[in-house]
Amino acid sequence: MKKIILLLFLSGCAGAGWVPPSDFTYVPIKTENYEIATWQKINNTKNNHIHIYIEGDGNAFDAYGQPTNNPTPHGTFMRDLATTDNFENVVYVARPCQFIMDKNCSESDWTSGRFSQKIIDTETQVIKQIAKNKNITIIGYSGGAMVSGLLITQNPTLKFEKWITIAGVLDHEKWTQYFGDAPLTESLNLKSLPKIEQKHFVGARDRTVPYELAKQWVPEKDIIVIPNATHNNFGNLKIFD
Repeated sequence: MKKIILLLFLSGCAGAGWVPPSDFTYVPIKTENYEIATWQKINNTKNNHIHIYIEGDGNAFDAYGQPTNNPTPHGTFMRDLATTDNFENVVYVARPCQFIMDKNCSESDWTSGRFSQKIIDTETQVIKQIAKNKNITIIGYSGGAMVSGLLITQNPTLKFEKWITIAGVLDHEKWTQYFGDAPLTESLNLKSLPKIEQKHFVGARDRTVPYELAKQWVPEKDIIVIPNATHNNFGNLKIFD
């Protein structure tokens, strides 16, 4: 029954009425610990480049700051960004337990352990299956920025070529201290920035990851401030020139 409900959910709306464009295909990817939801557009297997989008933390906490029982994102920002990318090879990658509540999922996977080694290992397995030997531009949103940074630093043999973050958390220790939140005790932190081409989009009105924090994490020359953008609304953001 659970699998039937899941299939109806994914084939119909995929959350909040969202329907992917016809050139994107839903492809669940099995890893050692979780099954991960992806939507893929691979139009040219001979092109040795690929754009990979990593989702944010999703619906991890409710309006009262309490953990939810399902971290699937309510908003469609990152899915929309990926599916309007005109590049030939594009893949959107969800985080563990989003869209697919695997039997191994536990609350810590989207709370204190959202950046744990198990989570990073899972996303690494997904990237390896998707990218194979391709050059990778990786785009991470919110907590997905931390995940993407850790993926780059932990996988020197993968061909990460460019790193883009949007409203990205890149030091969760400083982030939780800034807001007086509980530390993410089961999570890894990004000790240093990957040494590849990168740019970081920050919303001028983002109260979740404010500019004053972002500039502590990355050189200001690599930051692009988007006027009027909030954490969940970057308007018609264009990340590629």
